[in-house]
Amino acid sequence: MASEDCLSPTEFFDWEHPAVQDYARQAAAGADSPRERVVRLYYRIRDGIRYDPYNFRLHRGWFRASEIARRDRDYCVPKAVLLAAGARALGVPSRVGFADVRNHLSTEKMRAMMQTDVFGWHGYAELYLDGQWVKATPAFNLSLCEKAGVRPLDFDGTADAIFHEFDQSGRRHMEYLRDHGTFADFPYEAMLRGMAAVYPQLMGPAAGRLLREAGGGEDFEQAIAEQAGRGN
Repeated sequence: MASEDCLSPTEFFDWEHPAVQDYARQAAAGADSPRERVVRLYYRIRDGIRYDPYNFRLHRGWFRASEIARRDRDYCVPKAVLLAAGARALGVPSRVGFADVRNHLSTEKMRAMMQTDVFGWHGYAELYLDGQWVKATPAFNLSLCEKAGVRPLDFDGTADAIFHEFDQSGRRHMEYLRDHGTFADFPYEAMLRGMAAVYPQLMGPAAGRLLREAGGGEDFEQAIAEQAGRGN
């Protein structure tokens, strides 16, 4: 059974905030069951917030669901936080999980900046639906997947939605390397320690600026499309 702390409002899962309440309610409008409401919320976050790893910050407020709900682009961790908080707003127990992954959906500039193809502390949500926990990964929006030749992650609330190992051409897409477990609230300090071990060059107050400067103004989705066109 899901515990009560997987429904409670927290500093990061501040689902009682009007911004999260409105976001979840609008996403779930017309759905008849908790499962369908959460599925609709998943798709709104997956496709309504474009995946953009350059939109990277490390201050605490960046990871509050009420702030994430106002953004139109973000990376996997904030999108997972918003899904978990929105699910609680809809009465569905939730938590967040993290894993280190080897991500082949990246650009040359991103790889040079990160100095690794490992994405540390990739975030996903875990939702308690119909008596079981299911994983949901709303990171990559549909248009990005189409440009990259990657099957989008669909979610029906009955089975885990985790990244595919290969893309539509049979090329390696994603490898799960290490699971860090699930958490009833966003483990801010633990994530910072974990990411510092993977990206020491990016940590600190200037992390977001350094990342954007390294990207040189690159639009991630467009760069992925151009890379796919070159066959890389």
